[in-house]
Amino acid sequence: MSAETAATEAERDARALHDDGHPIAPAEIAIGVIIGRTSEFFDFFVYAIASVLVFPKLVFPHLDPLQGTLWSFAIFALAFAARPVGTMIFSTIDRAYGRGAKLTIALFLLGGSTAAIAFLPSYESAGIGAALLLALFRMGQGVALGGSWDGLASLLAINAPEGKRGWYAMIPQLGAPLGLIVASLLFMFLIAALPAADFLDWGWRYPFFVAFAINVVALFARLRIVVTPEYARLFEDRDLEPAPLTETLRLEWRIIIMGAFAPLASFAMFHMVTVFPLSWVFLFTEETPVRFLMIEAIAAMVGVLAIIASGYLADRVGRRTLLGATAAAIAVFSGFAPQLLAAGEVGEAVFMILGFLILGLSFGQSSGALSSNFSPRHRYTGSALTTDLAWLFGAGFAPMVALWLSSEFGLLAAGGYLLSGAICTLVALWWNRELARTID
Repeated sequence: MSAETAATEAERDARALHDDGHPIAPAEIAIGVIIGRTSEFFDFFVYAIASVLVFPKLVFPHLDPLQGTLWSFAIFALAFAARPVGTMIFSTIDRAYGRGAKLTIALFLLGGSTAAIAFLPSYESAGIGAALLLALFRMGQGVALGGSWDGLASLLAINAPEGKRGWYAMIPQLGAPLGLIVASLLFMFLIAALPAADFLDWGWRYPFFVAFAINVVALFARLRIVVTPEYARLFEDRDLEPAPLTETLRLEWRIIIMGAFAPLASFAMFHMVTVFPLSWVFLFTEETPVRFLMIEAIAAMVGVLAIIASGYLADRVGRRTLLGATAAAIAVFSGFAPQLLAAGEVGEAVFMILGFLILGLSFGQSSGALSSNFSPRHRYTGSALTTDLAWLFGAGFAPMVALWLSSEFGLLAAGGYLLSGAICTLVALWWNRELARTID
């Protein structure tokens, strides 16, 4: 079935609207990618912040604050477990009905699941049903994230000018700190503007409505790219075709495994400087959420600059070299930095800024490190699976594990968890000799 036959009526109309005869410029793709990724990460961080500040009190008030937060993080991890399921479901929709239909359904499921959380009842009114509903909505987010893979990052890499692979690889990663900045500032404003009772009653719900609105904007920004004739030609030439999952796993399993473990240091670091420190500071210090959310937003701005710098460095020293160097830096960071969280306000600021500096350099090149190793037929699906597994192994359980380890054995134990991710990345880079020949 050709892409034209499989496409929906809406997709064909949009394609006709944007068929002005010019090829897709990398700058246009970059804008679509940044908008899409910022939308996804805004959803991600709105939920993550609420997992620390809201859900332990709203859904688990019968537990002590630490146990409530750990259970909240357990539900947080469900999205990462559900994400590969979403890839399986939406790959079938993609092959049968086209990219436009797949992306539209996925993003409305993501937005709908996010908006549904805004209506979540409390434990007092629904009992254990509140936790079950939260888990259901969180799994809906995960399934939708698996389906929201649009191949735009791969398209951006395909269209990258010679010698600029590292620069264009970092562009999709900008969505993470940008999404964190917006989510942190929005929660900071609501906490500062509202009495605590009002914030816990209804104020926290507004960011979830905002997330739905941003998803709608992101949907149209991404559809504008995926329905263009140039994208359709790449799809039909199998550069961006969704191949069957079983076939992709059977033929490309080695690349998928290596691709999932190569960025593990970066993805573990991702949660160690975003979700985990907020939970530690909120539970074990007298620091106010408003101040720490401001620190987080400022540190994320440093992360934006570091991600941009990673593109410059990767094109000069090679992506593999940069990934290895930053994994080593994360290993060093794990040995002393977590203890800074217990060193007062200055220590917290140093931890966050230094952490985001290293994270940006690493995270900027962590996505799709092996995408060029896939055969053209399996690049689209293989890249989606690799991303799903990397987030599951590297990030899904990181906040829960790090918080539990640090509460039981001290912050040094959380550093040990981060060290394990750095070691996995270094082993993956060493083991995959093919990566050493082709990634630079």
